[in-house]
Amino acid sequence: MSHKSQRHLKLARMLTASLLAAGIGFTGAVQAQQSLRFAHVYETSEPFHKWAEWAAEQIEERTEGRYTMQVHPASSLGKEEDINEGLELGTVDVIYTGTQFAGRSYGPMGIAGAAYMFRDFDHWQAYAESDLFQEIAQGYQDQTGNVPLALNYYGERHVTSNEPVNEPADMQDMKIRVPNAPMYMMMPRAVGANPTPIAFDEVYLALQQGVVDAQENPLPTIRAKAFHEVQDYINLTGHITDSLITIVGGPRWNQLSEEDREIFREVFQEAAENNTRDIQQAEAELVAWFEEQGNTVNEVDREAFREAVVPAHNGSAATWDQETYDRLQAIGQ
Repeated sequence: MSHKSQRHLKLARMLTASLLAAGIGFTGAVQAQQSLRFAHVYETSEPFHKWAEWAAEQIEERTEGRYTMQVHPASSLGKEEDINEGLELGTVDVIYTGTQFAGRSYGPMGIAGAAYMFRDFDHWQAYAESDLFQEIAQGYQDQTGNVPLALNYYGERHVTSNEPVNEPADMQDMKIRVPNAPMYMMMPRAVGANPTPIAFDEVYLALQQGVVDAQENPLPTIRAKAFHEVQDYINLTGHITDSLITIVGGPRWNQLSEEDREIFREVFQEAAENNTRDIQQAEAELVAWFEEQGNTVNEVDREAFREAVVPAHNGSAATWDQETYDRLQAIGQ
């Protein structure tokens, strides 16, 4: 073979190698861009969805496009039980879920969802920022492999009904819809009501058709789901200072680099702070709005409800030990 032919062959091999390297690099780049699924059961009009969308944009921007995220609202990927299961199956990557639902997998997580567990918002906030919450979150992660990243304020839960509720006796035998998690049943059972689990997206129709007499949710949720259209009274029981946890599924978390894990933590913590601020603002404004719609917003004797419920805090429904309970009650004192 002539020197010229040898040179041409060498150039051809170099070109082939370059093209292969470029192809491998291109393929690797495509594979590196992962699309995540964020599932929740809330309406697109609610702050939770707005800040989930914001988080999706921030994740893509801060990871320089390594991750994109589609947000699936309003139970479009399943009920709350379904999306919790989806985390471990890897069919969803991120969810909002109530502490009571997470408590099914790791009991102590449910303590934040018990009625009258918190004295007020400041007590809740102190818990959200406490070592106790971090320890419980780590216990949940050890148990499930899924990773809680932030606690979002969901609001104070109140009872809506077509008869006024002023004291615990007014709820005797009342058929009240609750989410399908045990902690939501604590207050109704303590006052002699009949808690009835119904999926979130079926509640409006159940109220409209009289399947249940009442339901309970925070003011922003009552408005977003239009429960005020089919209930006359909004009774300010404030029985649960409720939370949503932002959780990343273990299968996805295990694929993230340390750098990206830190980005996820920062973004979802910022989103939680924004959710909390927006819900507090909405709670402050909505009493007047509901009254303008023709509803009666009813102040109740909260201390009477609290006295009825507190004995159940460490009863048979408790999924935490006495030490955990005592530590939570001591926070902020």
